[in-house]
Amino acid sequence: MSEIKSLINPVTPFEQNAPIIYCTETKMCAFVDPGGDIDKLLEVAKRYQLIPEKILLTHGHLDHAGAAAELSEILNIEIYGPHKEDAFLLDALSDQGQMYGMQTRNCTPNYWLEDGDEISVGNVKFQVIFCPGHTPGHIVFFNKENKLALVGDVIFNGSIGRTDFPRGNHQDLLDSITKKLWPLGNDIEFISGHGPNSTFGHERQFNMFVSDSALDID
Repeated sequence: MSEIKSLINPVTPFEQNAPIIYCTETKMCAFVDPGGDIDKLLEVAKRYQLIPEKILLTHGHLDHAGAAAELSEILNIEIYGPHKEDAFLLDALSDQGQMYGMQTRNCTPNYWLEDGDEISVGNVKFQVIFCPGHTPGHIVFFNKENKLALVGDVIFNGSIGRTDFPRGNHQDLLDSITKKLWPLGNDIEFISGHGPNSTFGHERQFNMFVSDSALDID
């Protein structure tokens, strides 16, 4: 089994996790949700002697995608994701950045991703899972062998994603979590867009929004 490791890097005033994930066999890496602070991300990749392979986007909000276009140009690597339903957000990144005093650029991915697609990082493969709710085009990247999910802003340690942004939908988010993520297994560790890692099993016990008791799941 090819092992995947992750280097979690909080970036921008939003303290958004921008993980660099890499295959230990090949040292090939992917930059996940690079919202900003490109110099910091490049320094981490250089320190670990990683080989940049691609950029992965879970969704189109500025704190997750604001630096993707620039990083893609600097490293000459392609952008994968999110789902095309988030195009309206990626087309407005520059305007979003101006509102928050951040340098961001509009972004058009090289590849929109669909539920069931497969993405490789080195010798490790990730399944794409469509998880709308926080945004209409949000996706999750899941590697079964390493029991790892990159969930963006779908779920956090102790919380869930906001749904009061344009085209957010609370019921869709709950359905994404309970119908798409829970079946993957309680032992799956996830890296979210903000805050510390957790497991699906922990959240099913203790998350006040989506625990089995909160949702009255037997």
